[in-house]
Amino acid sequence: MAQKDVPLKDYRNIGIIAHIDAGKTTTTEGILYRTGLSHKIGAVHEGETTTDWMEQERERGITITSAAVTCFWKDHKINIIDTPGHIDFTAEVERSLRVLDGAVVVFDGKMGVEAQTETVWRQANKYGVPRICFINKINQTGGDFYKSLESIHNRLSKHALPVHLPIGFEKDINGVVDLVTMKSYTYNDFTDHELIEGDIPADMLDKAKNARSLLVEAAVEADDAMMEKFFEGGEEAISEADLKVALRKRVLAGDFYLVTGGDGRGVIVEKVLDLVNDYLPSPLDVDAIWGTNPKTGDEVSRKPESTEPMAGLAFKIATDPFVGKLIFVRVYSGTLKAGSYVLNTTTGEKERVGRIVRMHADKREEIDEIHAGDIAAVVGLKSTFTGHTLCEVAHPIALESITFPEPPVAIAVEPKSKADQEKMGIALQRLAEEDPTFRVHTDEETGQTIMSGMGELHLDILIDRMKREFKVEANVGEPQVAFRETIKGTSEVQGKHAKQSGGRGQYGDVWVRFEANEPGKGFEFIDEIKGGVVPQEYRPAVQKGIKETLDGGVIAGYPVVDIKATLYDGSYHDVDSSELAFSLAGSLAAREGIKQAKPILLEPVMLVEVTTPEEFMGDVIGDLNSRRGRIDSMEDLAGGAKLVKAHVPLASMFGYTNDIRSMSQGRAASTMELDTYEEVPPNVAQEIIEKRSSK
Repeated sequence: MAQKDVPLKDYRNIGIIAHIDAGKTTTTEGILYRTGLSHKIGAVHEGETTTDWMEQERERGITITSAAVTCFWKDHKINIIDTPGHIDFTAEVERSLRVLDGAVVVFDGKMGVEAQTETVWRQANKYGVPRICFINKINQTGGDFYKSLESIHNRLSKHALPVHLPIGFEKDINGVVDLVTMKSYTYNDFTDHELIEGDIPADMLDKAKNARSLLVEAAVEADDAMMEKFFEGGEEAISEADLKVALRKRVLAGDFYLVTGGDGRGVIVEKVLDLVNDYLPSPLDVDAIWGTNPKTGDEVSRKPESTEPMAGLAFKIATDPFVGKLIFVRVYSGTLKAGSYVLNTTTGEKERVGRIVRMHADKREEIDEIHAGDIAAVVGLKSTFTGHTLCEVAHPIALESITFPEPPVAIAVEPKSKADQEKMGIALQRLAEEDPTFRVHTDEETGQTIMSGMGELHLDILIDRMKREFKVEANVGEPQVAFRETIKGTSEVQGKHAKQSGGRGQYGDVWVRFEANEPGKGFEFIDEIKGGVVPQEYRPAVQKGIKETLDGGVIAGYPVVDIKATLYDGSYHDVDSSELAFSLAGSLAAREGIKQAKPILLEPVMLVEVTTPEEFMGDVIGDLNSRRGRIDSMEDLAGGAKLVKAHVPLASMFGYTNDIRSMSQGRAASTMELDTYEEVPPNVAQEIIEKRSSK
């Protein structure tokens, strides 16, 4: 089916999101198989899947990058992004949800809601993404649709109702009852090529009727006319078509979720695809997107129509061994054509669109253009990165970018040989272009290259990719914590740089007030100069001198954050003053001012969630306490397991995954994500400062 034949109302841009190991990639494989894109279902554990195409993904059996695939189902075109579940790759989920219209949340039917499920659910709430829930693996031993549904009600939302009920239990599951059509859909073997429609089994009739009543009651809330109809004529007055319309309205509102269950490998995926077509939004159901005109600062909107001026958002960069840099773009309005020129409003540069390719995971199909509401990859853009807006040159618009957290873990890397040195520079640049949560910088004091990422696994995989894809051999240091510095007090200091050494001298003199800024606000420079005691042309130099000193750290060499610097007085010399002299004066003021304003060290504190059998609970809590952890809560989970939530400094969490395995005979599991930065206790801070100064 050619892409032109599909009207925009039949497009679906969806993400598959879940906790690690819930079966997202397997469900995507099932979808590709059912829609005819692949002739067999690849198994994750055998490294055969379509969307996990990186070597590291196949070896580890996890998804690292979001893969994009396009498939067709019942005259609908579905762009699917299979996102990672591991917390270290949370940015991949974040940027995918930013450009998607709907999502399928996959749950492991043996585990119900897990720690990372809550994180992706919150991310979907943040972007207002309507979603449907698929409880996977209910055909396996320990799989339970109703227990998992209960955990959704307890931990995510009470407004989640089944639209299908499973027929059978565990290994005997062989289909579902559809509560909208009130028919059963069964199969003899889950890899069958068709579902057999039939009547509801007699022993399930009462259960199905009760569940349907709840569904109808919830659905009619979406529409006053239907509510009246329901009050007058009861459930019988609501036709199947009415029910579908009302349920769709409720799902699109974003606070009501339909739930189904089954085996993601098999034919039951067809029912999930039907739900995607029937209830998730098309680009037309999503409001017009708003942005700003970069020239005037006015707010402007774009409707999802091909006749509007073109506007799109680059949300992902991937390096392809055959075509080079691929930029994934969601087009919100207008048409993006191969060979045309576009304006990147983030950089202000014009760029030429080389080729446009439709991606089927790592396979490509060349196309001439992409229309409003569609997603594809563009080749040939040189200066476009994640979060940049592309638009027509004559109609500029800047869309809201995507924000990513600062990476809290760092390691030092050194090339093994001179030949590796050059290759390493290129490799790190490429990897940093692809991944906005990966940062690289050179430590001024030691000259080492420092890589920063979201966690140990994240950095592990980047080092692995450097070796395999770019053939770089490197020595890797121990992981380090990205501490920060800030102040608790205020200070007013003079920074004076005056040198006279024959001929023209240097003279810069400033008075600066330093005070704490709100957490997360960063560095703020305020100019309060009255009259011309410091001429206008030197003030940016003062700001630059202060900023450079803060970035390099004052008490322990870590960046100083959340500081307000107010320039309020100073003096200058007609002949000897220069930008350099005032920059140095600003730097001297920053050095002295921070020392006088009660400087403190901040450290990243992680939200840690541990799932453990009850018998290891005491050991787990004792261990977290010994790591300077604060236990926040303990909850009971299905099957006698316990969930422990705690806040623990990252500095004491390295190697925790292995420690908890050995502590619990491999039966406990943990996830952690960066939550906040907090003050380091004085005794620990002293140790860190002494260690840094001895280097």
